[in-house]
Amino acid sequence: AVRWYRLAADQSNADAQSNLGTCYSNGTGVDQDYAEAVRWDRLAADQGISIAQFNLGTCYQTGTGVDQDYVEAARMYRLAA
Repeated sequence: AVRWYRLAADQSNADAQSNLGTCYSNGTGVDQDYAEAVRWDRLAADQGISIAQFNLGTCYQTGTGVDQDYVEAARMYRLAA
């Protein structure tokens, strides 16, 4: 599945970008890489995918793959709502 997600994500498919972010976050089909998860979730979040916005909020809240930033976490949670 990761192969197909990447092909679609590379063509700016937001759902595929979000799914690929989840794969990297969980280590499903790829080595776990939080920074790469954040990269893909950011691309999807910028296109309005709410689950990607929520996932980014969680990353900023916990400092997973990014520097901890409660203000940015709150902003992402508000976008996702």
